Amino acid sequence: MKAGFQKYLWAQVACLSLGTILAFGQSSGFAQNLEACKAGRAACDQSKLSAAQSTDVALTSHGRNVVNCRNGYDSCDRSKLTEPETIALAVADHQRNVTDCNDGMQSCDRSKLTPSEAREMAVGQQQRNLAACKDGTGACDRSKLTPAETEGVNSARRELNASDCENGSGLCDHAQLTASQTQETAAAQHRRNAQNCENGWDECDHSQLTPLEAKQTADSEHQHNLSACKDSEATCDYAKLTPAEAKILVDAEHKRNYAACLKGYGYCDPSRLTVEEARTIHPDN
Repeated sequence: MKAGFQKYLWAQVACLSLGTILAFGQSSGFAQNLEACKAGRAACDQSKLSAAQSTDVALTSHGRNVVNCRNGYDSCDRSKLTEPETIALAVADHQRNVTDCNDGMQSCDRSKLTPSEAREMAVGQQQRNLAACKDGTGACDRSKLTPAETEGVNSARRELNASDCENGSGLCDHAQLTASQTQETAAAQHRRNAQNCENGWDECDHSQLTPLEAKQTADSEHQHNLSACKDSEATCDYAKLTPAEAKILVDAEHKRNYAACLKGYGYCDPSRLTVEEARTIHPDN
């Protein structure tokens, strides 16, 4: 009798557990279906939604359609917009087209512009073309320039070319320089070459240096070499050091080597130690 009662209890527990699992699975399925409906996915089953959920889904779908219409997406359904939303969309579309036209975008539809907007667009186009012609960037159409603008562009291009020549730009056209610009360009090139030589940079032509510049360059190169030797760099040329500089470096290296051997840290060459120094070195270092 006792065994039968225990079996009965276990059966009840199993049924309750199974019911809970089924209820949880069903609840999870409803939640997933609601999410699919809100996202507009094909997996949505409208028949499984409650009245409140259907309303919520409809509001979400409507809001998504409004956003799609505002963004100009193909998925926009204008027939589902309210009258205020349709008017707001028309205003936004018109302003976007005006902006596209003023910015020179291909999406511009000139037929939708008002006369004043068309005039404003034409002014913007003229200004962009003028800037492109002056800067030498973008698409310049000289046929659209007025005589005064053409003269301004020619002047700006001459100044730009002179600046390129003075700065050593590859776009320089020496044939377009005036006599004074040619002199200024030559002076700038000479200063740039002297600076390159003194700093040890590439594109240095020693033959173009004055005696004073040559001396300054030689002094600078000597200091660069001395610094390289002090720092044990591969570019060091010991042959270019003076006897005094060479002695200073030898003494400094001797002290460094002794310190390395004494502390047991860094490169140590015991063969270069004096007898007295060797005696102070602990065998474990």
